[in-house]
Amino acid sequence: MSPFTGVSDTYLQPDVIKANTPVPTTDTPILADTSIQGSMPTATNSQSQNESMTTTLYRKLAESAHPVALLFYLILRVFPVVIYLCGLWFTSNYILFFIVVILLLAADFWNLKNISGRLLVGLRWWNETNDVGQSVLVFETADPNRHINPIDSKVFWMLLYLCPVIWMTLGFMALVKLEFVSLILVGIAIALSATNTMAYTKCDKFGKANSIANDVFGSVTGSLFERLNPLKLFTRAGN
Repeated sequence: MSPFTGVSDTYLQPDVIKANTPVPTTDTPILADTSIQGSMPTATNSQSQNESMTTTLYRKLAESAHPVALLFYLILRVFPVVIYLCGLWFTSNYILFFIVVILLLAADFWNLKNISGRLLVGLRWWNETNDVGQSVLVFETADPNRHINPIDSKVFWMLLYLCPVIWMTLGFMALVKLEFVSLILVGIAIALSATNTMAYTKCDKFGKANSIANDVFGSVTGSLFERLNPLKLFTRAGN
């Protein structure tokens, strides 16, 4: 049997308007049910937003002078915080959780101190013991004429100062909740992160001061050489 059995042809006939029946005008608003239609673009919008974020991240990495170093810097800076916040969702072994966070913090400290700073912003620092037996910081800066990629520099300094603030906030929350074991872990994270932050801040100031001193010294010696140039003296004597 056809599914259309029982449908009469009267549906094709024009409607007959009875007497005293109000005729709808164009001024009468027509309401449409858009509940289903409105829910469909939401998933599309969220998917497009995720794609745009991925595209933006990929483009920023492509603009970097050292994309691999920048990617590892991002991962090692962010991953310890993520594991600290979400690690206990996947395991109930707090000792394993503690060790994993400490190892990630140590890896981040070493990478930031020895690799990321040197490649991304041209700065490096280390610790030495002088003749008196005192521990001193030694700073190393790149050639002032070296071009520093703005993407690398912006991401480096932003995360360098942002991570200690995040760890201090987490430490305050652990103190309020009286989670003293977590407070010890956060204290280690603050110490490692703040050490790199203070050292690179001093190293950056040292590099800028050294660059200014070199510029001043170069301008002074250049002006003296111009005045005491023997070729100019012979030229003046000849005139």
